[in-house]
Amino acid sequence: MNALILIAEDESEIAEIIRAYLEREGFRTIHAANGQTALEFHRALRPDLVLLDVSMPCVDGWGVLAEIRRRDQTPVIMVTALDQDLDKLQALRIGADDYVVKPFNPVEVVARVKAVLRRSGTTDAAIIRIGQLEIDIDGHRASVMHGGQAENIGLTLTEFRLLVHMARNPTRVFTRGDLVDACLPGAEALDRTVDSHMSKLRRKLDQAGATGMPEGVRGVGYRLASHS
Repeated sequence: MNALILIAEDESEIAEIIRAYLEREGFRTIHAANGQTALEFHRALRPDLVLLDVSMPCVDGWGVLAEIRRRDQTPVIMVTALDQDLDKLQALRIGADDYVVKPFNPVEVVARVKAVLRRSGTTDAAIIRIGQLEIDIDGHRASVMHGGQAENIGLTLTEFRLLVHMARNPTRVFTRGDLVDACLPGAEALDRTVDSHMSKLRRKLDQAGATGMPEGVRGVGYRLASHS
């Protein structure tokens, strides 16, 4: 699976902006609104990188960073409004891998995440597996495994784009607008256009044995699967 980024940020609007930019680049994300939750998610989910705000409720960012460093060497990027040199030095002394000061450009944050992951040896997988479904992104191929044998699925370019986009975060519910923006550039943002592509994709997956994918969520949109 693609790298999982834990966003520890108590300001929901900032967290949502970071999440949107990271997921657009194919990362999986999880959000913690306070330091205690961040530590619980870190222990349970073992993220590949943590974006960590300093001014967090319950346990502040310094405390979260120190505890993470007692546990392991998960890469951590501090995200904060504090721009004093002493704060930067403290972050690096405790064990942060990088430091981003608010207000920031989300594109820069994504670039920092990629750079730190490269330095740490963590890379995005070119193959995504969800149950029997296997997606080879570089090979532009999707297949369903049956007893060790792969049955290839003939998908159009748009169907493949939709499948890959949802597979990168399979339990997330995507609105039709999300899918148009990410996978149908230049297309009319019509619900029936998305529904038509998703219906054809579901039929092909069903025929290959990956039944029930993607799922329609009434009044919202689609998700690939209930469980990743």
